[in-house]
Amino acid sequence: MSRFPDLPPEVVLMEPMSFDEVMAAVHAVRERKTVLLNLSSMPPEEAQRSADFVAGGVFALDGQQERLGELVFLFAPFGVEITRDPGGLSER
Repeated sequence: MSRFPDLPPEVVLMEPMSFDEVMAAVHAVRERKTVLLNLSSMPPEEAQRSADFVAGGVFALDGQQERLGELVFLFAPFGVEITRDPGGLSER
């Protein structure tokens, strides 16, 4: 039995400008939302720190992560499976 039976699946797109804004991504995953996090608007060192912070929080929540690009990440809560197309998108 799901802890959140009435909540529909939701994907949240986030593009924080500073480290102070990334806690919202962990809160969203805790609320069973999948987060697409684009850190390209941040300085490189702050983006790395932010990615590490969110990854740690999502790990603690038994969630998953997938790096989609240089500074783009997908974070999913427990129970949401992330799968990659083995052929890749370029073969379409």
